[in-house]
Amino acid sequence: MTDNEQVRVPNEEEPLLGGPGDASQNGKPLYHNFIVGTGVVAQFGAWILAAIVWGSVFSNDLIFFSAHPLLNSAALVFFIQGLLILQPTQTAKEKKQGTYVHAALNDVALASAIAGLVIIEINKADHGGHFQSPHAILGLVTYILLFLQAFVGFTQYFTPGIYGGVDQAKALYKYHRVGGYVTLLVMLATVCAATQTTYNVTVLGMQLWAVIVAAVIVILGVGARIKLNKFGWLAGK
Repeated sequence: MTDNEQVRVPNEEEPLLGGPGDASQNGKPLYHNFIVGTGVVAQFGAWILAAIVWGSVFSNDLIFFSAHPLLNSAALVFFIQGLLILQPTQTAKEKKQGTYVHAALNDVALASAIAGLVIIEINKADHGGHFQSPHAILGLVTYILLFLQAFVGFTQYFTPGIYGGVDQAKALYKYHRVGGYVTLLVMLATVCAATQTTYNVTVLGMQLWAVIVAAVIVILGVGARIKLNKFGWLAGK
């Protein structure tokens, strides 16, 4: 430790997991970002939500359509991991490492979501009916947001020339960040709406209240780690 470095000692009145936006990597290994601060809270909510979906699916006879909720819930878990890994980064090195892992996790999330989309489209081709429920409509919005986030995120970082250069691309980062949080909210809303579908009511039996509780835990865990200063146009710590 150099003479210019200072160790921050929390006082007794500070929250155990830190205040809003306090979670930082602070030179620790990248994987630390998954649980630092309220990351552990977000992880708890994410895996509880996945357990609700997977437990309901595997408690019943598996059919072709069973892959749809399994793949989409997996996509949600990977998407949450992609958010968590990048939030606490601070230095240029941390941000670079975090961005590569963030991109990889989101690629897996997108691939899983696309596979889930293929399943539902094949199923609809056999049984008919598109966008007839809030779940289906929210699902469409989710897929659109995921594709937009993937395209903009990849091109901003890896091909900034299409935006006129690095500086112009960096100016759009804040919108990509906002888009990520909006996408998470829509994904969680889509899972909540899934509990009202005929398939869930008659077969899976997932409870809306349980899904909402898990979703709220995710939102609290992820939301508490948001660093407002990273948005540029918001005041932050």
